[in-house]
Amino acid sequence: MYQKSVFISVAAAVLAVCFIFGVAGAASPLKTKLPAVYQKWLDEEVVYIISSLERDVFLKLQSDRERDLFIETFWKRRDPVPVTPENEFKIEHERRLAYANKYYGRTVPKPGWKTDRGRMYIILGEPNDIAHYYGKTGIYDTEVWFYQEKDETKMLGLPPGFNLVFFQEGSVGDFKLYSPTQDGPMAILQDYRGDPRDYEKAYKNLQEIDFNLASASMSLIPGETYGASGRPLMTSDILLQKIETSAADRVDDKYAAKFLEYKDIVEVEYSTNYLDSDGSMIVLRDPSGLYFVHYAIEPARLSIASVGLEYATMLRLNGSVSSADGRPVYQFEKTVGVRMDESQKNELGRMPFMVQDLFPLIPGTYKVSILLKNEASKEFCSFERTVVVPGPDSGIGITAPLLGYRTQPADPERHNLKPFRFGATLVYFQPNRTLTKSDQIVLAFQALGLDETSLRKARLRFEITRDAAPVKDWERDLSGCPDLPFVVESIPADDLAPALYTVKIRLLVDGREIAASGEEFALTPLETVPRPWIRAKLMPDGGDPSYDGILGRQFEAAGRPAEARVLLEKANAEGLTLPDNILALARVYFQAGEYPAAASLLNPFLSEGAEAVYEIWILAAESRLKAEDFAGAVDVLDRAMARFGVNPVLLNLLGDGYLGLNRPADARAAWERSLGLNSDQPDLRKKLDALKSRAPVSDVD
Repeated sequence: MYQKSVFISVAAAVLAVCFIFGVAGAASPLKTKLPAVYQKWLDEEVVYIISSLERDVFLKLQSDRERDLFIETFWKRRDPVPVTPENEFKIEHERRLAYANKYYGRTVPKPGWKTDRGRMYIILGEPNDIAHYYGKTGIYDTEVWFYQEKDETKMLGLPPGFNLVFFQEGSVGDFKLYSPTQDGPMAILQDYRGDPRDYEKAYKNLQEIDFNLASASMSLIPGETYGASGRPLMTSDILLQKIETSAADRVDDKYAAKFLEYKDIVEVEYSTNYLDSDGSMIVLRDPSGLYFVHYAIEPARLSIASVGLEYATMLRLNGSVSSADGRPVYQFEKTVGVRMDESQKNELGRMPFMVQDLFPLIPGTYKVSILLKNEASKEFCSFERTVVVPGPDSGIGITAPLLGYRTQPADPERHNLKPFRFGATLVYFQPNRTLTKSDQIVLAFQALGLDETSLRKARLRFEITRDAAPVKDWERDLSGCPDLPFVVESIPADDLAPALYTVKIRLLVDGREIAASGEEFALTPLETVPRPWIRAKLMPDGGDPSYDGILGRQFEAAGRPAEARVLLEKANAEGLTLPDNILALARVYFQAGEYPAAASLLNPFLSEGAEAVYEIWILAAESRLKAEDFAGAVDVLDRAMARFGVNPVLLNLLGDGYLGLNRPADARAAWERSLGLNSDQPDLRKKLDALKSRAPVSDVD
């Protein structure tokens, strides 16, 4: 049994509107033959409690190590008391499975877990009472299991009291789970000779034998009467269907999709510790003209470790941005330190926790993935959104609103960029968009693309609806907004009744609707809801030269070299000679056929004291080969192998360099060594065969 790590948990009472993240290609599992132990686990041990998504993900895993980690995660997600070393759910499930096999497979040629009684016992546990009707004249042997107010049935969302009926059809074989509508009381009677559609007559016949059994035969829910037609109601069949699916639905299985998505990204010690979370993401244009993605992630809990007299953890934020066609455009990693004393822990422990950050992004449509890792507890959470960054010719429009619950004036003396700052106003919000009657309804967004003429004629119309019916509406003159293009509209929520609402914002110019956007929010009947304490990462203001390098790298990664070149050369001229910037600019030169310029740019990073960046050494060698500086390429590759070790990529380039120097024997040796390390290189093998077919020529120094 694994040993659980014990941490001081900072509870996060998340009022979540959960986003379900699908698994790419999860419609049909891969046809992979599982080792017997895993096939048994899937088809026998957890067959009644695993969801279809969990099963699909498990079938997509490619190694036993991945399967073991998934199984560990599967049980962790069902652990009712994570702070104890035992997994009480797993222990109870294994007990039920063993009991079913021992007692319900005795008289039939199949294991007990495959029987109807075994299945129900595994899903629901031991009933409160079992009534046995064995050897009774006129009926087949029957059992009635009664469940009432059990923790298990409450957790599964089942009625407070209900029966399950099993009968031995024809007095042979296994006991079959009884359905009032599909079987009817006539199925329990041994010699019923009436109309098989006359449920009421069969019920009365059974009632003469046993009143309680007859009642259970018409409805599995005690006290429920049958329909006017004399037939049982459908409620019993609905109950049976819910029982069959309830065990698999007891956990939010989106963790399985996250496991599959991040199994090759997060370290092994994190992979079994996925946390639920909620997140928000918006795009705002800075006064400098740059666009920034603002995001917030709120994990279900924050675990911190005791460090002397303090409590602390280190959080790592990993961001990944990819284009619509899957091309990686930008990646980053940031750290967020959390330290607190005993009194702060006691105060903050009652509150949710949120991390906020922002980063610049070039125009386009992107998938943004945010991964948050907690180094103390080895837990991780994530969320993804699709964002659209407008181009320079996007025209008039309004951004999607951020819906908050209060505002605060921003510090006018601070020139750093702060997440979710709208001009002179900070907006406080939660991703679940849940408000109380004492909150403000805050709508924060940007109105973009308006010239002076349009601005004088522009108005904003706001409308709040409930179930598509108007509840509140108002207008305001856009030119009266003091902080354009930022707009922050705030009204009290106290005159709304608790419900789910939709707010619509329309931009009108000269009375004509030009753009519209909207958002949903929930107004809770609770007087208060826990609001998060926030760790926000700051960024330099939009005019900082560091953004030239970041955006230049994004343009280069997006396949837009002309735009990349302008910004990267500007960053280089400003002295921002970071390895990532220089590598991106060298790639631009390389793609333009300016090989000497690329090689020259990379030279400072090949010196003995420079940071060893493998990609720089590879591009430096390739640039020299393209410039026909074969001796220089061989020198770079020799030094690269001394730094990074021998691998097929370096050996293949080295062979090209030797061939350029008219040293075919050395080229052949390098390529043969490469094939020895990786034989699956058909193109290299063709090159080697072509070299071998040439007339023998001695190497020339």
